[in-house]
Amino acid sequence: MVSASLPVASGPADGATLGDAPVQRDHGYAYIHDEVKEVPWSVHIFKVDRSRRDLVLGTSSGEGAAIGMGTIAEQVKALPSALGTPLAAVNGDFYLTDPRYPGDPRDLHIRQGELVSAPAGHACFWISAAGEPCSTNVVSRFRVRWPDGSSMPFGLNEARPDDGAVLYSAAVGASTRTTGGTEIILEDAHDGRWLPLAVGQTVRGRVRLVRDAGDSPLNSDTLVLSLGPKLAARTPRLAAGAELRIVTETLPDLTGVTTAIGGGPTLVRDGKAMTWSGLRMRHPRTAVGWDKDHLYLVEVDGRQSDVSVGMTFPELAAYMAKLGCEQAMNLDGGGSATLWVFGQVMNSPSEGRERPGANALVVLRQKRPQEQVRRQP
Repeated sequence: MVSASLPVASGPADGATLGDAPVQRDHGYAYIHDEVKEVPWSVHIFKVDRSRRDLVLGTSSGEGAAIGMGTIAEQVKALPSALGTPLAAVNGDFYLTDPRYPGDPRDLHIRQGELVSAPAGHACFWISAAGEPCSTNVVSRFRVRWPDGSSMPFGLNEARPDDGAVLYSAAVGASTRTTGGTEIILEDAHDGRWLPLAVGQTVRGRVRLVRDAGDSPLNSDTLVLSLGPKLAARTPRLAAGAELRIVTETLPDLTGVTTAIGGGPTLVRDGKAMTWSGLRMRHPRTAVGWDKDHLYLVEVDGRQSDVSVGMTFPELAAYMAKLGCEQAMNLDGGGSATLWVFGQVMNSPSEGRERPGANALVVLRQKRPQEQVRRQP
């Protein structure tokens, strides 16, 4: 069932085999191709030694600094060079399809410490402030506190409902792209912790302007709280100079997290593969998993009867557990399922080419390790 790892063009090959050979310490990572011809399955794996403090995880967005759609190659190219050298990446979260917000992640996205997208209650993956990989369902407690002490929940960088509120930052682009309603332009209230917006904080914003129109401009110094027309009709009018508090709490508390991405469902918990009832279809899949020593980025090709038929969730969960993962989470699959290593796509995408996606999970090698995002050896 297990094949030896294949040489990787434009990068070193470690010669490890799946399951019993350790990642060589001179590199700390290995690319492995596992083929099960009798099914058939074609599985592509990038294995990372967690004790290596020079290897870190980051995320990317479809349009670099803004929400959008882009291939992994395009996203990785747009990453700031100061983050390190990209070694490998997989496609990230599922994404919503509102044409005004292409590439809006379905769930939580934190990129280089900046909150890009809010949690929606599904499973998410993150690196804790202590440097540990974590995964569970994350719930938003995002809210704005008005001057009178009342509060209101809000979404982040997404389509705004007529009876709801959404906070927009420059991570969504040059403007809010909304129509109608009321938009409150907020500037720094001089508390020293304004932007970029981070998770688990309360920041103060001063009202610069209130507009009875949509599509307000955005820049790196402002936020825009947009109220749908039905909500605006029953919300007290604010004057310029009023102060609001923006609260970005989550359950569980993710304060200090600088890397996070949504996905789901959970595949493995405490070493046990999750189970599902009912009919399950085989599709291309992507997953992230880990044990105490290693982290794994895994892609399963599918929808190609002569190459790989894909996996069901139970099959993927069992595979991740057999790989040794104590915890594992599914990411977006189907035509999005992609593993990029050392500058090239290693798998066979089901649509015959790499499909643009909303975000990606990236392994980077740093010249100067960032201790705050790595587990201490």
